[in-house]
Amino acid sequence: MKKVAVIFNGGTISMKVDPKLKAAVPSLTGEEIMTLVTGIEDYAKVDSFQFSSFPSPHMTPEIMMDLAKLIRELTLGDYDGVVVTHGTDTLEETAYLVDLTVNTRKPIVFTGSMRSGSELGYDGPSNLAASICTAASDKSKGRGVLVCLNGELNTASEVTKANSMALNAFRTPTYGPVGIVDNNQVIFYRQTLRHESHEIDHLESRVALIKTCTGMDSAFLDFCLDRGDRGIVIEAMGRGNIPPQMVAGVRRAISQGVAVVIVSRCFEGRVFDSYGYPGGGRNLRELGVILGDNLNGQKARIKLMVALSATEDLTTVKEWFERDLYSEL
Repeated sequence: MKKVAVIFNGGTISMKVDPKLKAAVPSLTGEEIMTLVTGIEDYAKVDSFQFSSFPSPHMTPEIMMDLAKLIRELTLGDYDGVVVTHGTDTLEETAYLVDLTVNTRKPIVFTGSMRSGSELGYDGPSNLAASICTAASDKSKGRGVLVCLNGELNTASEVTKANSMALNAFRTPTYGPVGIVDNNQVIFYRQTLRHESHEIDHLESRVALIKTCTGMDSAFLDFCLDRGDRGIVIEAMGRGNIPPQMVAGVRRAISQGVAVVIVSRCFEGRVFDSYGYPGGGRNLRELGVILGDNLNGQKARIKLMVALSATEDLTTVKEWFERDLYSEL
């Protein structure tokens, strides 16, 4: 019998509707949720740990790092796998942070729910059961952190929350899920690449995320520099292009030793230095901007936090982001 640790960490899965507020608030303990996961004792021995009862937007980089340390500690023990419940709004960010900072072949699975315990069709128990089965499966070993909701398995490095309300809210652009959980059986359809990880002890949280839109200038970039940010991620247009009025701010940031990473605001596709006009990807790369491949903005921010926590050498940071992007050139 496999032994699985379940860390309860708040989110909708732990909420019920307060009759006075007529809105969902944290209410359920981990033990109460586990009583709804009937029959799981036939698949794994489960130990529960209550980390927090935070709503998803209340998570911070510092709390996420504390959670990563707890997960790392449990993977070093006699558990065969770890499951983490989490609010869905920031689940992909925490899961990706853990993927980048906990180096283990043991399965780590994040899950949550889109409906609270007061709603019809509460999906928390079924998601938790599927996640425990995934964490207990030998097939899940060495695949990095997984995200399990609605019977689908995605990797933390690829998945994003693509819908604000649907049960299948978590999707992997372009590639789709890596597997499914069907009739309590874990089935994988494709392999994924495991990238570099760093077991850091602290997290550099002074990293900003700026979304680009038409006619934008350098005001937000200058604000980030004035408050001392060490890194800036820019969600650029298309292949990684920004309005020309932003270029001066990017140049100032790089001249001050601030890491600037460009990703695309598009749901699918990767950035590349295809365009040479002012503000185009080639122009930005010549200035020293780092290209963030196919990461979305929130994941690129997490990756830059981890990179800046591991090293102060921006050349190393650049290599970590662009290793796959230019590997065959």
